[in-house]
Amino acid sequence: MYGVVTRNAEEVRWPEFDRGFYEVKDVTGRSAEPIEDGVNMVSCFGDNAAADADPSLVPVDDMGRPADREREYFDWAYICPCREDYREGLFEIIDDCVEANPDVRLDDIGFPRAEYCRCGVCEQRFADSEYDDRGQWRASVITEFVAEAVDRIPGDVYMTLYPDPYPGHLYERAGIDLEALEEYVDEFVVPLYDTAYETTYWLETIAKGFESALETPFNIELYAVNVDVDNLIHALEVAEAYGNGVFFGYEASNARAALRRRRADEREGVTHGEPSSDS
Repeated sequence: MYGVVTRNAEEVRWPEFDRGFYEVKDVTGRSAEPIEDGVNMVSCFGDNAAADADPSLVPVDDMGRPADREREYFDWAYICPCREDYREGLFEIIDDCVEANPDVRLDDIGFPRAEYCRCGVCEQRFADSEYDDRGQWRASVITEFVAEAVDRIPGDVYMTLYPDPYPGHLYERAGIDLEALEEYVDEFVVPLYDTAYETTYWLETIAKGFESALETPFNIELYAVNVDVDNLIHALEVAEAYGNGVFFGYEASNARAALRRRRADEREGVTHGEPSSDS
């Protein structure tokens, strides 16, 4: 199964793609109207616009440093997962999505890193909780949010995972308890982005790690912007050996070209290398 991730509604209808994901809310805070013929996709706790409008929503570590673009390791600003008003706004967006299409993809789920969040709201919530361990409490916050979101989604639920399958890392980093979340999620999506895919051994290693970590089906998302078509085909061949499906991010025309060439090559008997190849 092949899919596309796009901000252009018409691209989800291209016949080369079996599934289309349409960004209704992205990490910039940009919003769009949900569409009927694609899986609407919501960036949950990544939101530059909300962070700019109300910096108090941004998670902080124990030194008071916010999880925003001023930190060298964050590409966008995060919102604290404990903020009820913000969460209610997300649920309203999800409600709008399911009115158009019953399937929804939840993106940017979790705390930003292991040291977050130490804001006043989180400190009080943790103190009032049944948990003595902060890691367990963080995981309960994220699982509860996903459960509430899923309760509003009548169709299939897709959820994006940070691409780190090493045991315990998603739990420690983001508060994501995979075993708990598998109860709610129909399919996970793992973005394995590279700007060239000159080598693919790392792609296979990460994909194999998720294959071992998950019982739930997962899909691999490849970056398609300005990537050489032959390299993209090679990455596709590796990814589809492990993922339930392969999705292409943010340049549908390049993804379409790769799929068309691959199908033509298959008819002619051309190969692009074995999945275990590193070139």
